[in-house]
Amino acid sequence: MGATTIFIRRRDGRIEVRLNERGRDFVRRQFERLMAVDGEADHAWRSVVNQPIDPADDVDDPVWVLERERVASSNTELALVTVDEEFLNNAEAWAWLCSLQHVLRGISLEQRLFSDEDVAARSDDELNDVRVLQLLLFELADVIES
Repeated sequence: MGATTIFIRRRDGRIEVRLNERGRDFVRRQFERLMAVDGEADHAWRSVVNQPIDPADDVDDPVWVLERERVASSNTELALVTVDEEFLNNAEAWAWLCSLQHVLRGISLEQRLFSDEDVAARSDDELNDVRVLQLLLFELADVIES
């Protein structure tokens, strides 16, 4: 996947998604994993999906926690619905970006990747999903910003 550009901003403003079927299956599985968090109160990823990116922000405000849960669910649903689309609009691309960030945070928690040393201690196979997610996130963020 890394040899070509995955996301391209078209002249009409849409974002072209150049993922093959294997790549789309990978992304679909990640979005489905994230959707599973909603259905399980004790899901291992729940703490990272519903917390603010900046822990100093409204961490104890239940209204904001509920709003973050609603937004995360809405983004994931939109991302999952558009996973087979050839083109994304800005809102859909943003939903992909937010959802993929949550997946990366969930996997990092799951694999206990909290420092450079933790990453260095893992094999390439263990880090494959993390690296693919990072590639997707960096490319998508770059295109959204353009």
